[in-house]
Amino acid sequence: MKLYVDTKGKQVQATRESEPKNDQNGNQRSEKGTGRLMWSTQVFVLDETGGEVIAVTTAGEKPNVTAGQLVTIEQLEAIPWATNGRNGVAFRAVSLKPVSGPASSK
Repeated sequence: MKLYVDTKGKQVQATRESEPKNDQNGNQRSEKGTGRLMWSTQVFVLDETGGEVIAVTTAGEKPNVTAGQLVTIEQLEAIPWATNGRNGVAFRAVSLKPVSGPASSK
């Protein structure tokens, strides 16, 4: 089962440029099955309850976003994980792109 996060009505802003998602040896990871390179982009998600910084993984072309830029996320998936007594949630998306047009104020 896949768990998708609804980002409609939320303001999403890149806090860093996209960086290669590397393995423990420093090599850039690639997507299983396709071989597309993987990227990690840190974003700040804000809604009426507050904000949170998350890292979103994408595969394929490097997302063309800069720090401070409002972005849209296509199909944000939350992936719970547990390893060696540690646990958390990883986030994966089909794409992450700059918002086109003027930013709206709330």
